[in-house]
Amino acid sequence: MTDPTSTTTAPRPYESYVYAYPHKTAYRPLADRPALSSLWAGERKDALSLYLHIPFCEVRCGFCNLFTRIGAPDELTTRYLDALDRQATAVADALHAHPVPGAPDAGAGPVRFAAAAFGGGTPTFLTAGELERLCDIAEKRMGADLRAVPLSVETSPSTATADRLSVLADRGATRLSIGVQSFVEEEAKAAVRPQRRSDVEAALGRIRDARIPVLNIDLIYGIDGQTARSWRLSLDAALAWRPEELYLYPLYARPLTPLGRRSHPSESGWDAQRLALYRQGRDHLLAQGYEQVSMRMFRLPGAPREGADDYACQTDGMIGLGCGARSYTSDLHYSFDYAVGMREIRTIIDAYTVTEDFSRAEVGRAVDADEARRRHLLQSLLQAEGMAVADYRERFGSGPFGDFPAELNRFAGLGWLDTDAGPGLLRLSPEGLAHSDALGPALFSPAVRAAMASYELK
Repeated sequence: MTDPTSTTTAPRPYESYVYAYPHKTAYRPLADRPALSSLWAGERKDALSLYLHIPFCEVRCGFCNLFTRIGAPDELTTRYLDALDRQATAVADALHAHPVPGAPDAGAGPVRFAAAAFGGGTPTFLTAGELERLCDIAEKRMGADLRAVPLSVETSPSTATADRLSVLADRGATRLSIGVQSFVEEEAKAAVRPQRRSDVEAALGRIRDARIPVLNIDLIYGIDGQTARSWRLSLDAALAWRPEELYLYPLYARPLTPLGRRSHPSESGWDAQRLALYRQGRDHLLAQGYEQVSMRMFRLPGAPREGADDYACQTDGMIGLGCGARSYTSDLHYSFDYAVGMREIRTIIDAYTVTEDFSRAEVGRAVDADEARRRHLLQSLLQAEGMAVADYRERFGSGPFGDFPAELNRFAGLGWLDTDAGPGLLRLSPEGLAHSDALGPALFSPAVRAAMASYELK
C-alpha cells in the first residue's frame, strides 16, 4: 500500500475500495467478549440502521470477495433463518435493556430504526416465503417498521422473480439494487458471471413492474476484453431503463477470488484502461442528466433518496444481523469471523447456524478518537458534495487540516482537492473523485494499516 504521506510516490488509482473503515481484516477476536447490553447502554438508539445479511448466491462471481457461499443444501436457509431469529431476539433484548448504572442518559431513549437493508450475498436467493420470514424478523423481532422507513434490497437477474419482488414490494421495499455488471455476454463470462442479456432485461422488466420506487443498476468497468465501445453499449442498455441510480465499479482481482488466481495486464496498463473507462462512463452519465454522488454512485436529480448513499454504512448506530454483518457503536465495530475462501466461509456459516447465545460481541475493533476523525473524514470527503469544515470542528473541536496536515497537503499537491470550494468546504476535485480508491486508503491509520497487513487471508 502506498505511503500516505509521500509527496513523490505516484499513487495508483486503484488501491482499494473503502466501503467500511476500519475494514474487517483489521478486526480481531475480542478477549473480553463484551455483552451487547453494555455496549449499547450509552448509545443513542432513536435513529438506528438495520442490516440483515444473507450469505447465499446462485453463483460466485469471479471478482467477488464478499462473505457468501454458492447454494444452500440440506435446508441450510431454514437453519440460517432460525439462527438469524435467535440473534435478532438477543440483540433486541440488549437494545431494550436498562442502562448500566452510571452510563449516559442516551441509553434510556426509545429504540427506533430510520433505515433498513437486506444484503449479501443475494437476499433474493431466499424463496418468497423465506423473504416473508426475513421481513418478519426485522419487524416482529427488531421492531423495524419496514413500510415506514427506506428499505433497500440487493438482487440478481436470476433471482429477481415476480413472486419474490411482490413480497418485497408488499413489505415496503423502496430500493432494488441489481448487479448486472455487463450487458455484453462475453464480458459477463470473462468476469465469471455467465448470463444472457435477455434474462437480464427480463429481470429489469419485472422490477419495473413491481413499482419499487428506486432501481439501481451496478455496472463494472475494466473487464478483460472490454472496450470503450462495449462499455458504451452497457451504459446505454442500462440507461434505457432510466434507473434512478447507477453504480459504476472498477473491476478488482482480489486474493482468493476466481479472478485473483488469473493473470492480468500490467498494473499500469490496467489502471490506465480503468481510468479511461471511468471517465467515459462519468461523462456519459453526466451528459444524460445524472448527478455524481461519489466516485461510484450516480443519481437522477429529483429521484427519491430511498437508500443509503455510498459509504453511509460507516455511520454509527448500525445493527447488523447475520454472520457477515457488521454492527457499529460509537467506540466499537464488531461482527463475526471473516473469510473469502469458500471452505472457511462454509465453516463460519455452519457455526453460526448452531449458535445459541448471541448476547456478546465476538470479533471487532475499538474506535478511538483518532479513528473516529478518520472515519468522519473518509465518510464525508469521498462524497462529491464534500465536507463542511464547521461540522467537523463542531464534532471534534479541531480542524481537518490540523488533524491530518500531511495527508491533506499531499492531496492538494496532487490536485485532488477543489480549490474553488471555499475555506468552509473540503471537497474533492473531479480528479480527486477519480482517485477515491487511492485517497481513501491513504487516510487509514498506521495501526489499522498494520492490522490489515498482518491479517492472514483465509
